[in-house]
Amino acid sequence: MKNKPYLIAEIAQAHDGSLGVLYSYIDAVAKTGVQAIKFQMHIAEAESSPYEPFRVHFSKEDVTRFDYWKRMEFTLEQWKGIKAHCDAVGLDFICSPFSNLAVDWLEEIGVKIYKVGSGEVNNFLLLEKIAQTGKPVIISSGMSNFEELDQTVAFLKNKNVAFSILQCTTAYPTKPEQYGFGVMQELRERYQVPVGFSDHSAKISTGIAAVALGASIVEFHVVFHRAMFGPDAIASLTLEETKQLAEAVHDIYLAQNSVLDKNNNEDFSTLKSIFEKSLAINKNLPAGHVLTFGDLESKKPKGYGISADNFQKVIGRKLKDNMSQWDFLNEEDLA
Repeated sequence: MKNKPYLIAEIAQAHDGSLGVLYSYIDAVAKTGVQAIKFQMHIAEAESSPYEPFRVHFSKEDVTRFDYWKRMEFTLEQWKGIKAHCDAVGLDFICSPFSNLAVDWLEEIGVKIYKVGSGEVNNFLLLEKIAQTGKPVIISSGMSNFEELDQTVAFLKNKNVAFSILQCTTAYPTKPEQYGFGVMQELRERYQVPVGFSDHSAKISTGIAAVALGASIVEFHVVFHRAMFGPDAIASLTLEETKQLAEAVHDIYLAQNSVLDKNNNEDFSTLKSIFEKSLAINKNLPAGHVLTFGDLESKKPKGYGISADNFQKVIGRKLKDNMSQWDFLNEEDLA
């Protein structure tokens, strides 16, 4: 039996720097049925500088991207509390580090799985730091071509790091023609590792399709409402949609791991007796009439006349007695 697809609900910056909002997300995600919740650990001084530009200048209160990362920060002690709360509600704590210092913090916190974001896939300094932990890694391929991925995969394999790869398109929100479902199979065949899908489409159908097409991991952003402030809100699923996705994935998992024996239909014997039909005549007919196809009808239930699937056997035979329209036709009615 294949493993159940691993669903990762990403909070990212949806908390907008509020510890209280972040805890609210943890509690809400815990009720959706996903296995893991993912965060991004930003330590402004370690990963950025005042010279970093905004990709899109969305912030109403931060002059620079550095200022934004600074506002998104939590202290090490706060992160320990976040991890403990995830443990308490039964969610796997996954985090993307964006600096070597963040890796040190995550090791102190006790993270079990590292997520490497699309922009860090070829950051071999960071990858070396993560590899030294010996922990498994999930990498997103959103900004990398195969040549770049080959380098990262070779690096991780050389370091004996267990890893999986997510097909990802860095577009917010992602359009259907950008999903790249076919790339999942290419990744699986090329690297022989577990493959999944990192979704930014804001549609339940995308994650469902990814699982049906073989994704063993599906990661997606979550938000209380897509109208909320933040760079990822428009490309996120709501919490109610997340619950629906988790339920759908569970159904797909059961379906994919359940064998239906089409050689045995004993379970349908009662239904077949109700739905299958008996032969009847469709008009008043006199004794001695030679039956034609045009004289016949099929009526429920089965067992009150000759089985409808044997209609050819009565064509050309004579009636013993007069018969009325809609009478069931039995063997004793035939000469």
